[in-house]
Amino acid sequence: MSTELPYRPCVGIALFNDDNHVFVGERIDNPGAWQMPQGGIDEGETVEDAFFREMEEEIGSTLAEIIRVHDTPLRYELPPHLLGKLWNGQFGGQEQIWVAARFMGLDSDINIHAHRQPEFQAWQWAPLDQILDLIVPFKRNTYAEVITAFKDIV
Repeated sequence: MSTELPYRPCVGIALFNDDNHVFVGERIDNPGAWQMPQGGIDEGETVEDAFFREMEEEIGSTLAEIIRVHDTPLRYELPPHLLGKLWNGQFGGQEQIWVAARFMGLDSDINIHAHRQPEFQAWQWAPLDQILDLIVPFKRNTYAEVITAFKDIV
């Protein structure tokens, strides 16, 4: 890592619909930058607990069944212009445990504005193998690994 800062423990969510497309949201703070839901794992929280909490916070629903938890944590580093600006400057990047899940609800069950501080301004279902161009460059290597890890689901 280019900094002495630790990685933030995090869960990443690859949420698949019935068409085997994944949920991606366009970030409010970075228009044009899309990502799958993700967020920190709180101390004492299991990956599954963090998965459902983050899903509720970011898409307003917990209607999902976990398919698989990826067995290898994936890391990315923040680019220099973001160091010290995110997570109170405590972390230099994220170490993510990715979870693949099947969305069991309807599109109408999704409410990206349900949380008091929404992260997304828009959302869509996208083919897993076509999301890399939507993702901010510093996360693309991680997303390429997620695609490889979960491509058998589609």
